Amino acid sequence: MKILTAINQYIDYRKSLGECFEDGAGILRFFVRSMGAEINFSEIKLESVSKFLVGKKLVITASWHNKYRALRGFYRYAISRGYTTASPLPLVTPKLPPRFVPYIYSVHELRALFGACFQYPIIRKQLDPYMLQTLLVLLYGTGLRIREAIRLTLADVDLGQALLIIRGTKFYKTRFVPIGQPLIEVLQRYLALRQQGRYSQDPESPFFVGRNGKAVNQDTIGRAFQIIRAKVNVRRSDGASCQPRLHDLRHTFAVHRLTACYKEGSDVQRLLPVLSIYMGHSSLAATTTYLTMTPALLEEAGRLFEQYAFKEASHD
Repeated sequence: MKILTAINQYIDYRKSLGECFEDGAGILRFFVRSMGAEINFSEIKLESVSKFLVGKKLVITASWHNKYRALRGFYRYAISRGYTTASPLPLVTPKLPPRFVPYIYSVHELRALFGACFQYPIIRKQLDPYMLQTLLVLLYGTGLRIREAIRLTLADVDLGQALLIIRGTKFYKTRFVPIGQPLIEVLQRYLALRQQGRYSQDPESPFFVGRNGKAVNQDTIGRAFQIIRAKVNVRRSDGASCQPRLHDLRHTFAVHRLTACYKEGSDVQRLLPVLSIYMGHSSLAATTTYLTMTPALLEEAGRLFEQYAFKEASHD
């Protein structure tokens, strides 16, 4: 049996279970292209699979483990259905590299990034600076994923009810995201300028539009963000190879919210499930990956612990 046929069946099977499975499907399709679409199960050997797992960099990264997990699930499926009798995957898996640490922007850096949208020619033929600034403020203010934000339509932004309707999320679910008055005012100003630009007012038209009146492209937004990030000199100093990313605004939202919760003396344990739902995570465990321990967060946690410890000691 050709592996392409089996992989297409497996992808359909995983999606029939209600999974998004876009990342896994992408890895498996890449595997087919690497091996050859006409190749049979019997022709795939350990050596060729090992080369695919390592990739061009010839080092073990998180990508190795992502590929391995996708292939392991596929081969379990194939063996259970009699398409093959054995898996060509390595029996020993290397140690997972250290977890990537997201960059947490400071308030000063956020202000510089938002202001820079107007200070530099950011692909002006494609993007309006105010649209870009509003999008960045929304990403930080709500913790939305970039693809969730650019898929918003006019009908999805209900400023009267102070709600955003997030459709077609990572897990094929729809959720409602409440927003506060400061963000409402930012969105109202953008809507006024959007109307002045004579862009479509159809409820199903994209909320964030480029100069062409169409939904903004994620890659275009990403390039524009990197331009302004470099211009205002926001960069990592911890030796990491990856500079601060657009997606790190989502991490920053989570960390800043938790820090504020500590400062307010609120119950963090109660906040976490609410934060998980708000950010559209499938589980509470997924939310904790965003809660990177920053010096500010550690300071607040330590301060509260000292208050608790001294209070307990006074009762002894």
